[in-house]
Amino acid sequence: MQVQVNGIDVAYALSGPDGAPAVMLSHSLGSSAVMWAPQLAALAQRYRVLCYDARGHGGSSAPPGAYSLDLLGDDAVALMDGLGLEQVHWVGLSMGGMIGQNLALRAPERLASLILCDTTAQIPPEGQAMWDDRITAAREEGMAALAESTMQRWFTPDYLRGAPQAVDDIRAQFLDTPVDGFIGCCAALKELDYLDRLAEIRLPTLVVVGADDPSTPVAASEAIQARIDGAELVVLPSASHLANVEQPEAFTAAVLDFLDRQ
Repeated sequence: MQVQVNGIDVAYALSGPDGAPAVMLSHSLGSSAVMWAPQLAALAQRYRVLCYDARGHGGSSAPPGAYSLDLLGDDAVALMDGLGLEQVHWVGLSMGGMIGQNLALRAPERLASLILCDTTAQIPPEGQAMWDDRITAAREEGMAALAESTMQRWFTPDYLRGAPQAVDDIRAQFLDTPVDGFIGCCAALKELDYLDRLAEIRLPTLVVVGADDPSTPVAASEAIQARIDGAELVVLPSASHLANVEQPEAFTAAVLDFLDRQ
């Protein structure tokens, strides 16, 4: 389904019982709601689950130009408003976790809890050149130029060898990401700088990370946990950046255990 909010069309899907607590799933850069397929059935048994494609991704609009994390956060709130959801449990992975931090700082009343997965709270100055390189590669050569290096960061070598169909499905979504959308979101993420503000967050928080994640390593999750009072940390062995895809049972169990205690 699609709805027009905040000046764009946003693709979304709702599942689970009407009236149940709402859980909103926010995907990584270069993916879409498709990456949450391993979690949907279990979550929808007792939660109202909202999956959506962020601006610039999947079935949502991909206007040209630089985006900001405030803009991506405003999109999420506008979608909640459009669907009549006053408050959600937020589950965000990578970019989705960065949007979650934005909302927890700017609109905490809209979140019942916060689950931050394989993400970070700050891009240091020396890391910004990497984002510029990705923007240049996407603009000049298209998404195919970044696909293989991205898959190598997203999955462990064992998973790349052992689950080729699952990797191909994720790769296909990455290749289908509009270049304008990818570039727009890269511009937003390279400005990420929430680390020193995380102590302001007062929401129940779970941090989940793959033990072998090279993009947002365990140390980045430990830094988030240390700054949010009462935050819990789960490290999933044998998982890289898309831990929810690589270790779906363990990831889903950790999320459900946390949600069920809220």
